[in-house]
Amino acid sequence: MKAIFFILATVFSLAPCFTFASGDSTVSIAVTNPNVNLINSKPDVIAKMIRLELNKLNKFYVMDEFDMSDVVNSNEKFKTNCFGMSCLNELGKALKVKYIVGGSYDLLGQKIAISLKIIDVESGQVYKNGIREFDNQQAELQRMTEVMLREMFGLPVDKELIDRLTYKNEPITSNNVGTIANNGPRVGLACMVGSMYEFATRKSIYGGMDIFPVVSMIGYQEEIQYVGTEKFSALLEGIINISGLEQGKFIPSISILNGFRFGKRGWEFAFGPAFGIKRSSFGFFDTHNKFSTDQRFFSESDWNNYAYEEYYTDPTFSQGGYFQTPDPSYFHPDYNLDNKYGDMNGSIGINTMFVLAFGRTFRAGSLNLPVNVFYSSQRNGGMVGINVGFNVTTSKTNINN
Repeated sequence: MKAIFFILATVFSLAPCFTFASGDSTVSIAVTNPNVNLINSKPDVIAKMIRLELNKLNKFYVMDEFDMSDVVNSNEKFKTNCFGMSCLNELGKALKVKYIVGGSYDLLGQKIAISLKIIDVESGQVYKNGIREFDNQQAELQRMTEVMLREMFGLPVDKELIDRLTYKNEPITSNNVGTIANNGPRVGLACMVGSMYEFATRKSIYGGMDIFPVVSMIGYQEEIQYVGTEKFSALLEGIINISGLEQGKFIPSISILNGFRFGKRGWEFAFGPAFGIKRSSFGFFDTHNKFSTDQRFFSESDWNNYAYEEYYTDPTFSQGGYFQTPDPSYFHPDYNLDNKYGDMNGSIGINTMFVLAFGRTFRAGSLNLPVNVFYSSQRNGGMVGINVGFNVTTSKTNINN
């Protein structure tokens, strides 16, 4: 009997400890409807979320909305606009609770800002408060509330949950600058290299352009900015260009480039295809001076005429049975008519190129001065040069529109 009495006494003496360990349910707390702005949930629904998460903490007796209804309905300001500390304190005294919770849930741009405060009704002071920014995931308001309350009471929170809900501060886009396009005229010089150099300096009687291999360039550039931040822009550029006018030549081209502009100094890198018009024909160069003394170019037409005059009139050659124009490889193994070369007497076709450009845009107020060096590559040659442009920024367009 004494043993039973001792066990019962021990249990009752430890009961307060068990009660404390599982939460002090004698400490009452009430939750008012928070102030909600631009969020697709009603204040009373969010208040229920707060009550639910407070119950999970196992620290308070949480008064439900039915226990609060008589007091809340007794005063109009308790129902509609009770967000400040004085009103919350007054409502807490009327409800006869130890603590009362108020706060706000606001959608600000692409983030949700939650502010919660717990008022000690007896002292009229803030017992605990917290404010946090979350990503705009309105379906996760309850989990956001859970994170808020656990952090306010110093309880551990799952890191993965925080990472999924936290607002990520993305790089600032250039809304304040807008899309500034360097649209405008371009002028410059280009030096022909490789096969282009040969074509330019070849005598006109042999199908060449017979010009000095440095030509002027004049054109116009249009560009579209499709990505923009404070320190980076991605551009789509279109350039129409005409070269060689000062030497009586018309060399047109159209370039379509993808460009990247970096930093406030306007450094730029661009690349992409270009298309032009070029006359060309199949032929070969008499590099061994087999049929000439100046390593001249023979187009297929030139060779046919030359062979006819030189060999068809030769009785000895004709007796060999060659009734068609002889292939030049018959006379030298390095010669054939399989390759195409620039020829002003040849047929017109599309000439494809690949352009690489690097430069910088200098700015003085609204005046933009883009300066670029470039290399336009094609088969066995190309053009290297520099061009300069100018334009005045007269309007700006928000890239996010």
